[in-house]
Amino acid sequence: MQVIDETVGDVLVVKPGGRLDSNTSPSFEKHLLERLEGTTSLIVDFADLDYISSAGLRVLLMAAKRAKQTNGRMIICNLRGPIREVFEISGFMSILTVCDDRDAALAKVAA
Repeated sequence: MQVIDETVGDVLVVKPGGRLDSNTSPSFEKHLLERLEGTTSLIVDFADLDYISSAGLRVLLMAAKRAKQTNGRMIICNLRGPIREVFEISGFMSILTVCDDRDAALAKVAA
């Protein structure tokens, strides 16, 4: 898994690529939690993510809770095909803030 960080205004965009599973989730969790220390608005862009497991979902849930504890926001965007299906089946579409694309996520952060 590769992760690209990008700053858009005062918003940090984290863009993981590849697979988010039991092998890669510990490093992604560490990456997200470190980024949440220095920002209040975080967007996780899944445009390049090919696969997510329950371990990956757990990381997202933990990061969203941490963001909320520090009065921050975490928004997920660009869920494609099978990944969107996993979010829908697991109920994560109603638990997390999800936008269709990065522009919509950036607008939601600004609102």
